[in-house]
Order: sequence, then C-alpha cells, then structure tokens
Amino acid sequence: MQRVKCLSLMFLLWCLPIERGAIAQPCNVVLIFCDDLGYGDLGCYGSILNRTPNIDKLAAEGQRYTDFYSTSPVCTPSRASLLTGCYPRRVGLHEDATGHWVLIPRSRRGLSPEETTLPEMLKAAGYATACVGKWHLGDQIQHLPQAHGFDKYFGIPYSNDMQQAGRGDPPLPLVEQATVIEAPAEQSQLTQQYTREAVEFIENHQREPFFLYLPHTFPHLPLHASERFLGNSRNGRYGDSVEEIDWSTGEILDCLKRLGLKDNTMVIFTSDNGSNGRNGGSNAPLAGAKGSTMEGGMRVPMVVRLPGVVPAGTVCSELATTMDLLPTLVSFAEGKMPAHEIDGRDISSLLRGESGARSPHEVFYYYRRRQLQAIRWRNWKWHLPLASTFPRWNDATFKSKGRAGKLIDLETDLKEQVDVSSNHPKVMAKMRVFAKDATQDLGNEAEAGARQRQALTLDHSVPMVLP
Repeated sequence: MQRVKCLSLMFLLWCLPIERGAIAQPCNVVLIFCDDLGYGDLGCYGSILNRTPNIDKLAAEGQRYTDFYSTSPVCTPSRASLLTGCYPRRVGLHEDATGHWVLIPRSRRGLSPEETTLPEMLKAAGYATACVGKWHLGDQIQHLPQAHGFDKYFGIPYSNDMQQAGRGDPPLPLVEQATVIEAPAEQSQLTQQYTREAVEFIENHQREPFFLYLPHTFPHLPLHASERFLGNSRNGRYGDSVEEIDWSTGEILDCLKRLGLKDNTMVIFTSDNGSNGRNGGSNAPLAGAKGSTMEGGMRVPMVVRLPGVVPAGTVCSELATTMDLLPTLVSFAEGKMPAHEIDGRDISSLLRGESGARSPHEVFYYYRRRQLQAIRWRNWKWHLPLASTFPRWNDATFKSKGRAGKLIDLETDLKEQVDVSSNHPKVMAKMRVFAKDATQDLGNEAEAGARQRQALTLDHSVPMVLP
C-alpha cells in the first residue's frame, strides 16, 4: 500500500505544470539574420508597404526591441560581432587589409580560428549546428563556416553584388559545405533554397538540440524574388524580397509547430545593419542609412520568441546589441563561455521580462570602419567632432569632409538634428571619458587598441576554395 502511495505521488508531481520560465532541456535556437533590412521595413515596426504577417505574429507571440543595435553599418563587421560577441575592432574585422569596408571575393583575410564562436560554444554543449545563407567572413577553406563550428553550410560566401569582372571576381558561387555547386547562383531562387535547407535541417535534428543560423541574402542589392513573389508587393522589388523572407519565416515557424518544437525553440529575427534607404527600404522614424553611424545605419529590428520564457506581446526599450546574443544563448544552452574577453553581455533578464531588468551596457560605441564616430550613454548620443570622416563616404546629413560634434537626446530627437551639448556640460564630460576609454581599449582610426585581436591573413600560397 505504501508503495502505491509513493508511485501516485510521483505521478502527481510529474503531471504538475512546469514553473514558468523553466526549460526541461536546452532550447533549440533559430537565428534569422537579414541583410540590409531597415528599422521601418516590418509591419510590427510601422511599415504600411511591406506585408509581414509571419514576422508580426512572431513579435506578438514574443518580445520586440526598440533599441537594438548592430555594431557596424555594413556586412562583414556586423557578422563578426554576432558570432564572436565582440566589437569588430576587437577581432580585427572592422575593415579588409586592402582598405575595403568588407571582405571581397578572394580576400586573404577572414575570421581568425583563434576566436571562439557562438556555434563552437553551442556545439560543445551538444547542439547540431547549421549556417544556411550568406556567410561573408572569408571565402577560403580556413574561413568557411565549417572551420568555425558549423556542421552544415549551404549558401553564398559573400554579398550578392560582388561580381565585378574588372576586379577579377568569379561568378557568384552557391556553396554546399566547401564545394561550389552552382555558379553563378540563380539569385531569384536563393530564398526558396535557403528555406528548404533550413526546414530539412530542423527535421533531421528534431530529436537533439540544434542551432540554425539563417543569414538571408536579401534585401541587399541587387534585389531578387522568386516568381511566386515577384511583382506582388506594394513596394516594388524591395517589397517582393521582404515578403518572401516573411514567407520563409512562416515556413520555419510552421515546421517547428508541426514537429512539436515550438515551445522549446527560441526564434530570433533581426538584421545586420540598416537599409540603404533606396529602392523602397525604410529606417523610419530614424535618420541615416546603411554605411552611417546615424541611428538608421545601426539600430535594427529585433524580435524574439520562446513560449513560456519570453513574455508574449511585450516591448523592450533597453539598449541591447547583436554582441549580446552570444553570451545569452550560451547561457540558455548551459554552455561554457570563451576564456578571452568579449564585449557582449547576457540579456536573459531582458528576454524573460524580469521586473526592473536594465541594459547591461553602460555605453555603446558607434564605429565606422577604423573611426570612433559616436557614443551612446543612456538616452544621450554624442557625435564626435571629426576633422574628416573615415572613410570619406559621408553621412547624408554631413555634406563636408569633416563635421562638428553634437550631443543628441534620443528620447526627443530621433532625427538627430538638435545639438544640446551646451546645456549638459556634465554629460559632455562623461562622454569625453568614454571616448578616451574606447580609444585605449579598442583603438581609433589607425591606432590599435590595447586589447585588439587580429583577423587571420592567409598566405598567397594557400589555395582558394572558389574558382
């Protein structure tokens, strides 16, 4: 009789609902990373042109961020930050050795094997890992995704506009693992192909923890969409590509639901930098665009869903960054952090909607290639006075080669037009200390920082994977 009572008690305890916020096993992660998608390009961020019902539903079932930042207004540096949890200058990928903003075909530099990446940490914690989409952290064997913790790779190795015959670029390659399977890639089919590969990966690894990194090719120029979406949006080719990405997101969400994985999979949707502001892209209500350290260049949309953990229908206005995803996801996976220094911080308390949770960042630095151009502290943003901007691709609001500094109150001036520095001397004093700290730590212009690490540069004799 006593044994029956014990068994009954055990059954009762097993049937009790799990406490809110608890996870029976490490959650799966799907990280969708768009290319040049602007702050104002989604319905849940105010777009009335692009139809994005699946992403809007994701936001309604999870949390939407208003002050989420990429660390760079261009591609390669922003991806380096996402996967290493560091400012691009920290890992030596703020520019190419030849002076380009980003890596180009046949660049001899790439993400160093000395860096410990997010997929490597999750793989060590027992996760299956896949990168499906645009890589852009080096197109040589030693730089491709499999060298940095991904079990599977399918996608293009750099931006879809990098086919300059005069520079000797090869036809845009579609790569599987380390083999070119199509050249040139049929760009109108890329989103469809990525989606099929992503769904197949989830299906094949549904019985184990998995990390799916899906860095889309679009809406980076040149814009493409499959026949099903081409010409069907109200926003031209740009809207077509965005709406196909929304469809792709819906396919992945449907797959998770069909396999019973919805409640134990964190889905994150964000972008590498702002829209270029042309061809239909929007960063509204922010000023500036891709390539700029104005808000429109580096503040990006971010929504995250994990049922029972991330409170549904919530909005977070605390400052967070793409660098924070690494320590946060490693925390959820109960993994081990790297021994070396990173700049990202665990934002689990923000994701869980904990009462009183605040941004773990005292300050955020806006770098444009080698140059520190702006600093955010609380609601204040200081555009540093610059004798000349580097490189000389100037922000639309700064027509001259140089610019005067100004202090902005982001709570009241998202267009970044009104200089209030004369009214806030204590804030300005604080900003100057931050600028000195950044220069000492990360460097500024040609000056290297005290704790700056280097990207890997390969010797000319190393054969390239791509033709």
